[in-house]
Amino acid sequence: MTFTQSWPEQGWAFLHLLLVASFSHAREPVCQQIGKIEEPQIFKDGDVMLGGILSFHSRWINKQDNYTQKPKPLQCTSLNLMDFQFAQAMLFAIAKINNSSDILPGLSLGYKMYDACGSIARAVSGALALANGNEATFVSSETPCTKSAQVQAILGENSSSLCMAIATIIGPFHLPLISHFATCACLSDKAKYPSFFRTIPSDLYQSRALAQLVRHFGWTWVGAIRKNDDYGNNGMAAFTETAHQLGICLEYSVSFFRTNPEEKILNIVNVIKHSSAKVIVAFMSYMDMNVIMHKLSYHNVSGYQWVGSEVWILHAPTPLNSSGNQLFTKFWEALFSCEFNSKNNQKRCTGTEDLSDVKNSFTDMSLMPIFNNVYKGVYAVAHALHKILKCNKTCDTNVTLDPSMVRMHLRNIRFPTKEGEEVYFNENGDPAAKYEIINWQPTAQGTVEFVTVGLYDASLPVDRQLTLQNASLFWAQNSKQGTSICSKPCLPGTRKVLQKGKPVCCYDCTPCAEGEISNTTDSITCIQCPPDFWSNAQRVACVKKETEFLSYEEILGALLTAASLFGTCLTCVVAWIFLKYRKTPIVRANNSELSFLLLFSLSLCFLCSLTFIGRPTEWSCMLRHIAFGITFVLCISCVLGKTIVVLMAFRATLPGSNVMKWFGPLQQRLSVIAFTLIQVLICVLWLTISPPFPFKSMKLFTYKIIMECAMGSAIGFWAVLGYIGLLAVLCFVLAFLARKLPDNFNEAKFITFSMLIFCAFWITFIPAYVSSPGKFSVAVEIFAILASSYGLLLCIFVPKCYVILFKPEKNTKKNIMGKSRATLKTNK
Repeated sequence: MTFTQSWPEQGWAFLHLLLVASFSHAREPVCQQIGKIEEPQIFKDGDVMLGGILSFHSRWINKQDNYTQKPKPLQCTSLNLMDFQFAQAMLFAIAKINNSSDILPGLSLGYKMYDACGSIARAVSGALALANGNEATFVSSETPCTKSAQVQAILGENSSSLCMAIATIIGPFHLPLISHFATCACLSDKAKYPSFFRTIPSDLYQSRALAQLVRHFGWTWVGAIRKNDDYGNNGMAAFTETAHQLGICLEYSVSFFRTNPEEKILNIVNVIKHSSAKVIVAFMSYMDMNVIMHKLSYHNVSGYQWVGSEVWILHAPTPLNSSGNQLFTKFWEALFSCEFNSKNNQKRCTGTEDLSDVKNSFTDMSLMPIFNNVYKGVYAVAHALHKILKCNKTCDTNVTLDPSMVRMHLRNIRFPTKEGEEVYFNENGDPAAKYEIINWQPTAQGTVEFVTVGLYDASLPVDRQLTLQNASLFWAQNSKQGTSICSKPCLPGTRKVLQKGKPVCCYDCTPCAEGEISNTTDSITCIQCPPDFWSNAQRVACVKKETEFLSYEEILGALLTAASLFGTCLTCVVAWIFLKYRKTPIVRANNSELSFLLLFSLSLCFLCSLTFIGRPTEWSCMLRHIAFGITFVLCISCVLGKTIVVLMAFRATLPGSNVMKWFGPLQQRLSVIAFTLIQVLICVLWLTISPPFPFKSMKLFTYKIIMECAMGSAIGFWAVLGYIGLLAVLCFVLAFLARKLPDNFNEAKFITFSMLIFCAFWITFIPAYVSSPGKFSVAVEIFAILASSYGLLLCIFVPKCYVILFKPEKNTKKNIMGKSRATLKTNK
């Protein structure tokens, strides 16, 4: 991937016309300067002069043979086709302006172009020559010419480093420098380079575009190589900053220059070879890139996707060896492999050779966007001059031109090109940033074709700046899209955990904890589910928590319900037996009225356990505890009454005893009612102050909700339970005291057993209730209710039913009276 500035294609006719026109210019007389070491390579007189600094040749440095020798001077060797084309674009634009009546009418632009040869020293020397004042000059015919050698603006150079040097030198002269190719973001600093302008966007935007392009394909783990100069270092710094913001990590970032020692170049090759990143971002010139590519190829290092800056696409390795000052003649001869002064049967040049038969970098139409930058730079100066000279139909030649005026007007110009593109400079002297995204694609002929596959426009909102035509992309055989990552994506249900000591792109995937989810890929955190929800097994969604309560449908609930109903039925059967045999001595002797009331209360005790089963509601929570408290007090009150009756009956058989009149049937009923009313009062206070209510318990189990009845007032609950326990203990003590009474009257023995069972169950209930989880605590409470109820029913009534049904001979008044007398005599 490479970036070039967007510009429409031009035809062969334009390029051919441009070259023929340039060749004809070269054969005209050219003024030569006197007393100047530096001479322009291309020069034409005009009313207003423009300067140009380009590297028509590549440089070659003669290194010293040893440390004691001085280095030999720089030499310019092979012809640089690209800069030669830039010069032609400048000449073409000047010719268009000179032949136009719309801009600078009646005024001609001249030019002086210097060859920097890629050297900062030569570039600075040329800039100083262009900034000089009036000098005496002459033409070859010895006709004097006394035109001003000072220029109003300089166009060039390609290199950011050279532009920085030139801009620093000419800054005090207020002489504007307009570059078509220097992209270093550092040149936007107007405090350092107040006279610098450019028609190519800053690397700041290109670096951001490169980072967005890399992020678009999901490449989060990349390598970086930069040229060790201002262009490479500043461009890579801007890319690194944007990449970091977009979540892209650099596995390595190395600097390089083509003149580096062999050891350093091999070290970079080893870094790439042993890296895991499969995408390499490069801020390098084509010359430096050639060195790296040849080394990688030599060491058989391949399978990488290269993403490069705009420099790559503008160069092709087809240097033409040439030297000397006859630039156009040598270029023509090299381009068409001919000579104007043919020797040794060499092909002779005619000057009319057909350019369409030539296939090299000079004829490459992909360079047209950069040619257009040169074209816009020349027209920008022309528009500034047009305003300064107040041109309408003619220009005011009395206005004294000054480079500082040109610089000031350049900041405010705004004009459209023929293609509709608006040309202007922002406060930093930069144009609007628009790029074409170019994909290198091989052709059937074995060459490389540059295909535009997308656009980047920095003026649009961030989410619409980058557009790509993915269908047009070509991927190398061993380079697959989306594989350059340090760690595999974390799937939903997991989160990223950074690996210690490594960049943020290197991480482990850890499953979300219970109750947390992540429903996106590469999530950095897990989301806590709401209180009523829980994470599913995959940890990708929150599901409604299971609601748990003791229901009738489950086995435990069904068994407890059956036990409750069976106890109720059994109580009814006992009541029916007592009712049927109510006139028999054993029923009459055991206080039938309290017995029936006790059976009624036992049936209520069995039935109240059903209120503990099912989903708790506001009414069921109040009913279950109130019903339990009152029915059990009623039951224990009846047992207590029977116990007192037994004691009183025994006391009544003693001579002179009159105690039964104090505890007759009326007193028995009143005692039961009084004991029960106390419990009713406690329950009313409980309901009034803080009644029980349904409650969702989430503390015991995190993955499910326990539906239970909160006690409301803990004092009310324990008062109800404590009052039942108090009556039970009192009943147990009285029954225990009466356990040795005569057999016929010894109902106290069975009451003692029943109260012992009752108290045992409720004493063990408390720790079992507290330690049981969820619905099992309710089951424990129901079991205690049923067990104590069964204990009372079986211990008190089953022996009597056994006598009634299976030992009727014992159910006689004589038998009961006889045993009692015998027992009394023995006691005496």
